Amino acid sequence: MYRWNPQQPSPMPFHRYRPYHERVDVPVESRSWPDRRPTEAPLWVPVDLRDGNQALAEPMDTDRKRRFFDLLVGMGFKEIEVGYPSASRTDFDFVRHLVTSGAVPDDVTPVVFTPARTDLIARTFASIEGLPRAVVHLYIATSPVWRDVVLGKTRAEIAATVREAAVLMARLADARPDAHIRFQFAPETYNVTEPDFVLELCNGLTELWDASPDRPVTHNLPTTVEIATPNVYADQIEYMSRHLDRRDSVIVSVHPHNDRGTGVAAAELAVLAGAQRVEGCLFGNGERTGNVDLVTLAMNLYAQGVDPKIDFSDLDAVRATVEHCNRLPVHPRHPYAGDLVHTAFSGTHQDAISKGFAHHATRTDDRWEVPYLPIDPADVGRTYEAVIRVNSQSGKGGMAYLLKEHYGVDLPREMRPEYARLVQEATDDSGSEATPDELYALFRTAYLDATGPVALADDWSVRQDGAVHHFACVLEVDGESRELEGKGNGPLAAFTDALRTAGLDVDIESFTQHGLTAGPDSEAVAYVRCRVGAVREWGAARHTSVLTASVGAVLSAVNRAVRQVS
Repeated sequence: MYRWNPQQPSPMPFHRYRPYHERVDVPVESRSWPDRRPTEAPLWVPVDLRDGNQALAEPMDTDRKRRFFDLLVGMGFKEIEVGYPSASRTDFDFVRHLVTSGAVPDDVTPVVFTPARTDLIARTFASIEGLPRAVVHLYIATSPVWRDVVLGKTRAEIAATVREAAVLMARLADARPDAHIRFQFAPETYNVTEPDFVLELCNGLTELWDASPDRPVTHNLPTTVEIATPNVYADQIEYMSRHLDRRDSVIVSVHPHNDRGTGVAAAELAVLAGAQRVEGCLFGNGERTGNVDLVTLAMNLYAQGVDPKIDFSDLDAVRATVEHCNRLPVHPRHPYAGDLVHTAFSGTHQDAISKGFAHHATRTDDRWEVPYLPIDPADVGRTYEAVIRVNSQSGKGGMAYLLKEHYGVDLPREMRPEYARLVQEATDDSGSEATPDELYALFRTAYLDATGPVALADDWSVRQDGAVHHFACVLEVDGESRELEGKGNGPLAAFTDALRTAGLDVDIESFTQHGLTAGPDSEAVAYVRCRVGAVREWGAARHTSVLTASVGAVLSAVNRAVRQVS
């Protein structure tokens, strides 16, 4: 044990579980996949209507399935697994609905799923009668545990079952010369099956089905239950890709699950290792911990500057449809579609994002480089409204950003720490998030509406005599009115000079102002930091007159200082 690691052995019986290298031999020749990088999207095949549907407590009915299917077509998917027709009447009826309603566009190929049983294969072919094109997906479990515990068959018996099923599929397809029917094979539990056995099965089917570039066979290699790190799966895929016969007539497909939480990584490395097709569900729904998440996979490519070839420009609408059909929520921290994925509460994050937005606004190109945001939320149909939100963990940059975005109030940088303390006090007390409206209300109460013992009557005036400004006013201090006059090199200097004659020692240390909107009728907001005796305070005011706003800001600072002393 290292001195820096004080962890102790756990009481859990970890010895009961075998590491992957004791369960399956993974032949490794010379790895080439680690040196590759993603340059194009694979063929995406959503299996939400079959595998994802089987994972639902309440499976989709025809209406929900049709809505989901239309969504997938609209997003640009060209091969869609539409069901397991022999598993239930609902699935069979849905496939028939697609056929009879003409719902399948000419450039979309439906995929149907069948086990290696002759009666179920026949029913599967009956479901696609009338479709001009389809892929029939044949599967059987192949691993030693399944052969011994579930199926009770040897390798030779599994191979014979597969061959019988494949011969029947070829015969049924030949009986439909008007249709373009292709074949797919999945050795379920591939990742824990002996590689030589999988290769034997796949190459046998490639030959039997007479695969060609015009009519390729798909070999789908699933991590039915993840048992190893993603690099091991990549080694398995590279081995198959290198050794499959008629490689130019074979599509290597992967179907990763997420039992170890590494489904996305496994799929990404598998594509580097030679996979050309990826099956998954839009948001990772599936049995146990789910299938691989196609949205995350495709958007990961997008964030690397690679066209995903699927339209995610309205990701909120996609999510809403999937949630309706599945009756399952998408997690608020989903990498791209979650409600909070583009949201920052942390002060340091907010400051970086705010500066990133400001820098992006000055660019002459559209290159996206904003800290903490790997993609522009607008690209997936999001607004910037929820990017920065404020709670007790938030910083001055985020609060200032929201004031500016929602109310046009651009706090001076030196003023932000003081305002942030006011907000944090409020959120600490409430324990809740502060909305933009609440942030502005705090600003208004603290600064714009800052009343106190010092008040200015409406009949004040400023006149200029050369370089000298004169400020005349009626000032009320603790309810007592006094006529005052001061002079200085500007209106505010003349005003503070008048205040001194009333016994208020006021100096202006910082001043800034801006318009709230463009145009001559815009209100202005003025911010000023004053030293009032030994106290320094900020003040602010807004008005259609810049001068009135400036004088009001000085009064705001004076009253806040006087209240602090008293």
